[in-house]
Amino acid sequence: MDYTQHLLLFVIAVVANWFSALAGGGAGLIQLPILIFMGLPFSLALATHKVATVALGVGATVRHLKEKHSSIRLLALMLAAGIPGVVLGAYIIIDVDDRWAEIVLGLLTLCLACYSMMKPDLGLTGNPIHRDLKGIIIGAMGLFIIGLANGALSAGSGLFVTIWLVYWFGLDYRLAVAHTLIAVGLGWNASGAVTMSLLAEVKWDWLPALVLGSLVGGYLGAHSSIKAGNIWIKRCYELVTFIVAIKLLTG
Repeated sequence: MDYTQHLLLFVIAVVANWFSALAGGGAGLIQLPILIFMGLPFSLALATHKVATVALGVGATVRHLKEKHSSIRLLALMLAAGIPGVVLGAYIIIDVDDRWAEIVLGLLTLCLACYSMMKPDLGLTGNPIHRDLKGIIIGAMGLFIIGLANGALSAGSGLFVTIWLVYWFGLDYRLAVAHTLIAVGLGWNASGAVTMSLLAEVKWDWLPALVLGSLVGGYLGAHSSIKAGNIWIKRCYELVTFIVAIKLLTG
């Protein structure tokens, strides 16, 4: 690749990860199809994308940690429950038809968008709930299942984590996005990247532009989500979720 193509990859990564960091997921909607369009087969594009998205978590984490509004206990729960699902999902997807998996995920993602739209007050204010043992166990089970989707597929799993944190644990959208970007963007994506790099080839010479773009986009998106109010984050979440669902369903 020449320098113009590397520049294109950088710009794509910045845009994709900016919106992902603002809405709490969806970077694969833009980034993965572009990698495939530029000539990479699905497995190679997915593995390359997974490795690059670790930088999204790094950029977003650096910005969110400055605010000191994340819960260490909740982050620990998200990592402990989700990472085993991520690793298992990466192994499962090898024997699953990609198209059927995308259709199922697309339908579920569309349900997320509709659910958030039909609940105008959802996630606008925080109200901590389900912090007892039973609530934590159910919450962990939900995170594990979402982790399976994260390990197996390219786009949308972060959106599920965001809405799960809002619905089950009572976080507002701003805090939910922050926790998603730290735990999923950094912890889950790192474990998924390691697993995918062991199972499939990675296009290493494309990674510098993608990693730098993901790092910059993640930081800028996290900054935007911190400055924006919950209503704007909610609307952005609904828009990105709806677009991801349509993309997954139409192929």
